[in-house]
Amino acid sequence: MTEPPEQRRLQGSEYVHDDGSADAALAAVLAGHGAGRSSYPEVLEVLAGARLLVPVVALLGEVETGADGLARDKSSDMAAVLLTGADGRLALLAFTDLTALAAWDPQARPVPVATRMAAATAVQEGADALVVDVAGPHRFVLSGEDLHRVASGWRPVRLEDGGWGWLGTATD
Repeated sequence: MTEPPEQRRLQGSEYVHDDGSADAALAAVLAGHGAGRSSYPEVLEVLAGARLLVPVVALLGEVETGADGLARDKSSDMAAVLLTGADGRLALLAFTDLTALAAWDPQARPVPVATRMAAATAVQEGADALVVDVAGPHRFVLSGEDLHRVASGWRPVRLEDGGWGWLGTATD
């Protein structure tokens, strides 16, 4: 009797049952930050462990003209959205929930990802920031060294003295 071949399975998303609602803790801390009640590190602490929705949109590839003279899509690609700021810097967009995503673009398709993955994608794409809920209700920008730390899996932690630090794995 021969052994069955090794089975290969695609790893599923950890967000299979995600309904597109905002994480309650993230929504609360973002609202608090917008009202001046939550500090930047407090937002980072919650954001680093949250799920975000990264929008993907269809980009037209090739167009063909039919016998009737009308143009038709021949091919298209799906792509994450990078926003170019007035200063020329790039930012990857992400949203806390479907309502915030639809306020920006109701045609965009949501891809649920961990904040770390969204931050890593921003870094990989050469973006300077990850902008959360660009169309509101409470826009938040993760940039600079903080973007790179979150992308690397580091998490903000409150220290015994009330200050903040980063917890992560040191690399060579």
